[in-house]
Amino acid sequence: MSIGKSFLESVIKRLSYYKELGDKTFAQLNEKDFHFAPNAESNSIALIIQHTAGNMLSRWTDFLTTDGEKDWRNRDTEFVEQHLTKQQLIDFWLKGWDCLFNSLHSLTEEDLLKTIYIRGEGLLVIDAINRQMAHYPYHVGQIIYLAKLIKNEDWQTLSIAKGHSNQFNAGYTNK
Repeated sequence: MSIGKSFLESVIKRLSYYKELGDKTFAQLNEKDFHFAPNAESNSIALIIQHTAGNMLSRWTDFLTTDGEKDWRNRDTEFVEQHLTKQQLIDFWLKGWDCLFNSLHSLTEEDLLKTIYIRGEGLLVIDAINRQMAHYPYHVGQIIYLAKLIKNEDWQTLSIAKGHSNQFNAGYTNK
């Protein structure tokens, strides 16, 4: 397998993992939890979803042919409470991820060295992908952290529970 094809498969695999972490977090939350913010300077999960999905739709729509900062995007409103329901927020989240994955699946190895633009800055496709690979997990981490604050002792871990590393490690063998 070529390096370019391996890179694209790896990107899709890693981003799928972060999407899944978000999905599993949302399943633990009720309607009001999406709108909790610990203080005035912090974003709620709803705002982080609005921003992340808005970014995905802007960046990945016509990815190879138009600037990633679309004229129709209003980034500032992504950080204003829209009073969306849990289902509306999840639907918007999914719409953003669908746009991203559809675009990634359409890319070829030859596309990786093409130049695209984000806010007028020319970037190689591979660099633009890496940029988003840092951006989306950053926000998923924020979502998970807020959810852990909200759920407290009712939080169901998404990875190895505290104090259970040895038990987890005993469950597999290094080959």
